[in-house]
Amino acid sequence: MAAAQGFRVRDGGKAVPGHDARHGPPPASAIRAGPMPPDPTSTLPDALAVLARIADALERLAPRAIDTPDLAAADAFVWHAAGRRLSPVPRVNRVEITLLRGIDRVRDTLQENTERFARGLPANNALLWGARGMGKSSLVKAVHAEINRTLAPERARPLKLIEIHREDIETLPDLMTLLRADPHRFVVFCDDLSFDADDTSYKSLKAVLEGGIEGRPDNVIFYATSNRRHLLPRDMMENERSTAINPGEAVEEKVSLSDRFGLWLGFHKCSQDEYLDMVYAYVDHLGLEADRTAVRAEALEWSTTRGARSGRTAWQYIQDLAGRLGQRIGG
Repeated sequence: MAAAQGFRVRDGGKAVPGHDARHGPPPASAIRAGPMPPDPTSTLPDALAVLARIADALERLAPRAIDTPDLAAADAFVWHAAGRRLSPVPRVNRVEITLLRGIDRVRDTLQENTERFARGLPANNALLWGARGMGKSSLVKAVHAEINRTLAPERARPLKLIEIHREDIETLPDLMTLLRADPHRFVVFCDDLSFDADDTSYKSLKAVLEGGIEGRPDNVIFYATSNRRHLLPRDMMENERSTAINPGEAVEEKVSLSDRFGLWLGFHKCSQDEYLDMVYAYVDHLGLEADRTAVRAEALEWSTTRGARSGRTAWQYIQDLAGRLGQRIGG
């Protein structure tokens, strides 16, 4: 009996003091209310806010979708790797093809190759290599303009020129994917292409040009300029030869990049007569009123002080001459 009298009813895990269980349940007034369970709807806004922040963070981390460009907006574009987009170039900085002197053979070769490609015929990727300032990049831009002038009377689609910067070569597959299904034909152009010892992006370029499972799109051709014939510094190749287990294979693997270019077009230092021919061509084209004898003497002195004779040196002298004559010239 004492044990039964000592029994106390619990409610919500707590005993109700002073109540004998033999007399039935305790009155409602004697039961102390326990803590109420949380209302699930009260925490819902906080949870939704957290989920929204997580979704925003994931969206920022995800690669940006490539925008479909308006390729009818211009004949030339620049590829911006950061935004995976093409920006149109309304006015290309180029030199008339008739002003490019001393490079007749490579000019004709590149022009014929580009025209075949523009007409849907087989053509080769081209590597323009050699001396600085001899018109490698100028020739690519001039040939592009000349081909479009040839195609214009035929009402054919214009050839598009797209410049990709050297540091963006790893995104070349994305650019190729963007262009693959377009009806236009494209010259993808990289100026001053070369690779350093620790640079491995040349491997992605090799796969895109030839050897990859997709391969180069039929409507895309790749032109590059470089001061190096094999795109790699000589000391890098010599280091590979001296440290590799199989020196021949190590060097061959790197040199094979230039083999992806069917056309190797060499540019060499010009002679004095070729240099003066460039200067006179600019003088006549721009209508500069200057004494021929004085122009000759000044142009030779200009090249001597710069230690080089090239198309770039000739153009720099012409800019100086036109400035002194008070005559404006185009880019």
